Amino acid sequence: MIKFLFLLLLTPVISFSQLQIDELFSDNMVLQRNHPINFRGRALPGKKVTIKFLNKEQTTITGIDSTWVIEFPQQKASTLPSKVIIRSENDSIYLNNLLIGDIWLCTGQSNMEWPFSKDNFYREEINKTDQPLIRFYNPVYAGKGIYGIPFSDSILKKMNTEDFYQGNWEQCDSNTVKNMSAIGYYFAKELTRKEGIPIGLINLSIGGAPLETFISRKALSSDSLFSRKIEGNWLYNQELPAWSRERGFQNITVEKANVQPDGPNHPYKPGFAYEAGILPIKHYPIAGVILYQGETNSLEMSRVFEYRSLMNLMIKDYRNTFNQPALPFYWVQLSSIDTTNYRSTYWPLFRNEQRKLSDEVKYGGMAVSSDIGARNDVHPRDKKTVGERLSKLALHFHYGHRDIEYSGPKPTLVKYKKGKVILRFKHAIKGLQTSDENGLRGFSVDGINDVKALIIKKKIIVSVNFKPEYIYYGWKPFSDGNLVNSEKLPASTFKVKIK
Repeated sequence: MIKFLFLLLLTPVISFSQLQIDELFSDNMVLQRNHPINFRGRALPGKKVTIKFLNKEQTTITGIDSTWVIEFPQQKASTLPSKVIIRSENDSIYLNNLLIGDIWLCTGQSNMEWPFSKDNFYREEINKTDQPLIRFYNPVYAGKGIYGIPFSDSILKKMNTEDFYQGNWEQCDSNTVKNMSAIGYYFAKELTRKEGIPIGLINLSIGGAPLETFISRKALSSDSLFSRKIEGNWLYNQELPAWSRERGFQNITVEKANVQPDGPNHPYKPGFAYEAGILPIKHYPIAGVILYQGETNSLEMSRVFEYRSLMNLMIKDYRNTFNQPALPFYWVQLSSIDTTNYRSTYWPLFRNEQRKLSDEVKYGGMAVSSDIGARNDVHPRDKKTVGERLSKLALHFHYGHRDIEYSGPKPTLVKYKKGKVILRFKHAIKGLQTSDENGLRGFSVDGINDVKALIIKKKIIVSVNFKPEYIYYGWKPFSDGNLVNSEKLPASTFKVKIK
């Protein structure tokens, strides 16, 4: 008996709190300014829940479904840390060091996920990363970094929408920033520098993920072009990128591949990342979205030609989900890589489709990165330039800094006249230039062979022996095009019909 009592004393006492708050809430978080602030959670039905926030106190009664919601009025941005006290009977939850500012969602695949610790500018930037106005929600997702081998049973247990993403908000410093999206960090740094407000980043990017996983199944099923993407077991569905399905079979053994009609849960399954990451935060407003995705969807011609429509669907889906019709959505154009060690044959065409999208999407825009690609690496290491180019889009459009140029030269008029193709551009600013002060490169009239082109102020002249049908620029997987404007912003890959 004495031995039993001794063992009982050594056993830890486990208490189960009945009061809970949504997982998005933790110390160090950013609350979205200029929108009502909703706190949501769970407690026993019929119990009173009280929240004290910003010297105000509000109370509600938990519903029969065990959920509660307490709304506070919208607030202006504030750099002063605040705290929240939530109580229900004997249970209490304390949230500390909260700021009010703008939240930006970071999503896409590995180039958005790429950690700050592996960025080219890591060593010179690391001592500047004590940025208390920048906060990260950078959850680890189940199966991260596991390629070519089956998921373990412990990973498979987390392959559900409740457990897939696990994380907390962190304040930016030299330690926490190491695993954060490098692009996200540089993007946020520029916003805080120009605006002086707190910036929160929610990073839901997944290495290798196809665009389809970030779109809701409801949106896919209701679209006549894409409804077949969610038919049957996704691992066998040829409407989805072959590469992502191959990776899926590497992680899921054959005996587990047919456990349910639509296939097993996986980071690449259509709609899965949306259901695990976007649905849980749909009640919380955000300032906008930045996305770097496309490598997985660029490997087959059929996937390339549908991508622009698929992106339009995603943007519409997110604006509907967050009930923000003018939600800013900015994306990174695929960079450059040679075909020697990568299947990048369709990248010029893909980049051109992304360029066309930028002319279609209201409250949207594209950052060019083809000038900073890596010849034999799908992960270019210069994320600083990419993050800063995305910030120019946000600063110009969302924050109203009209003096900040956000785009490289864009062709507006292309015509043939007396043996010459003449191109006129907008966003030339003070004039067109080359990035390296060498002769102009990257132009073609057949998409294969280079032709000589000359800059004359804000025009480009290409001498030809016949009237071509199209003029091409940057039409190589690893582009050597060097056209920029006076702000050193590069021109996008393009293919334009000649008048």
